Order: sequence, then C-alpha cells, then structure tokens
Amino acid sequence: MSDVTPQGTDPIRSARAIENRRKLMLEQIIRSGSAQVEDLASRFGVSRMTVHRDLDALVERGTVRKQHGGVTLHETGSVESSFSYRIHLAERQKAAIARAAAALIQPGQSVILDESTTTLCMVPHLSSKTPLTVITNGIAMVDALKEAHGIRLVGLGGTYNTRLNAFFGLICETTVASLRAGLLFMSTSSIIDGFVHHQDEEVLKTKRAFMASAARSVLIADSSKFGATALNRMAGLDAFHAVITDSGLAEPVRQQMREAGAALTIVDC
Repeated sequence: MSDVTPQGTDPIRSARAIENRRKLMLEQIIRSGSAQVEDLASRFGVSRMTVHRDLDALVERGTVRKQHGGVTLHETGSVESSFSYRIHLAERQKAAIARAAAALIQPGQSVILDESTTTLCMVPHLSSKTPLTVITNGIAMVDALKEAHGIRLVGLGGTYNTRLNAFFGLICETTVASLRAGLLFMSTSSIIDGFVHHQDEEVLKTKRAFMASAARSVLIADSSKFGATALNRMAGLDAFHAVITDSGLAEPVRQQMREAGAALTIVDC
C-alpha cells in the first residue's frame, strides 16, 4: 500500500513501477478532468499517502493542480498547462488541422515548427515533403524527426522548460534570428478579440522571434483556443498569412475573425 521499496526489491524495477503508476494515474485524471484521492487510492490499490506523493510529483511536472480532497486539470490565464497534458486534448481536431497545414509545405523549403502539440501532429505528413529543413525548439519534435530520411533538422537551444518540453529564452531567440525560413507554423493558447495571446511572457517572446524569422506565418489552433483568455498579447490575427482551425468554431466567431483580417481556413473533423 505504499511506494517504499521493500528490502531485497530491485530499486530500478520499483522506480519503474512507481513511474508507470503515475503515468496511468495521470491518464485517468485527464480522461475525467478531475479525481478524488480516495478514488485513486482504491483504483490503484495504494494508500492515500502514496496517492498524495504521486500527485505531488505530478504537480511538480505541471500536469495537475491539487485541490481539497483531490486533483484537477485546467489551464489558467497566467499559467499554460503542461505538454504532457495538452498532448491528450482535441486529438482529432489537431490531426485534421495538422494535415491541412502540412499541405502548404513544398519540398525544398525551410520551415519553423514551434513546440506545440498541434505542430507535432504535422510529423506524419512531412515525409512526403522532402527534401525539407525543419527548425524547432521542441524536444518532442526533435525526437520524432531525428531519424527522418530527407529532413535536415535544426534544433534551437536555449533555456529548457520542463513543463513545456522545449527551449526558450535569449539563446533560442538569438539563434533563430540568424536564420530565415519560408514558413512558420505555430499555435497558441488564446485567440480573442482579433488578437493572439499567451500566458507565458518568455514563450511569447520566442514565438515573436519565430515570426520575425519567417517569410510567412501560419497560426494553427483548435477551436477551443478561441475565446480562451491569457495574460499577454502577442500579435494581431492580421500578422498571420493563414489561420487554420476546426469546424467546431462558432459562426459568429468566424465572422469576427474575418472582420479582424484573418485569412481563415476551417477543416472538417
């Protein structure tokens, strides 16, 4: 009923078991959006104290937020949720958006792909676009493309953000400023009143540097991002050559976006 390693137990195997339980626990919380400590203890056959330790570990990773008697997953206007949480959200919508975005790429181009989970969904479509140069700050993107045939991969260094699984900061911005790409594909956490916003000022600065280093910028975001709030304003929708989202976007919002100067593409999903 605990994660204390008994005498004679392989510590490596025990650590893997703990990590696996925490992974399964996170998946359970993601599916329901929240969970109670008692329910998690019963489901995984561990003590409440062990559940609290597991949740504390997940809190440190930025994947959950503890509340009285349980845990919840949600994004606030000042803090973006973690990569490992967001990768499970709107999967069908992101796949459709990514497919439409990849269709804009021509072989021989250089493209910047940001650290977002939506751009990561473009990976399966890039093999037909080779030869291709991909510039990215996202660790998951590097891992997905590191052995891809015909793709020249340029990784942007900087300060590593564990929660977002990517590099940001001055080194990242300076490095991308020395490059010039034909296309940028990026996502964000908030689109409201004709402007793109983000919770994290450091992330915002890096994305602005990406925009400055690309001949054309394409915003790709699922419909849940429209109307969401975030603290920092990044750019107007008219700064993007295309905005791609899914058919879940309400008609009044579509009209507002067009009036704001957005070149809007809606994909069915």
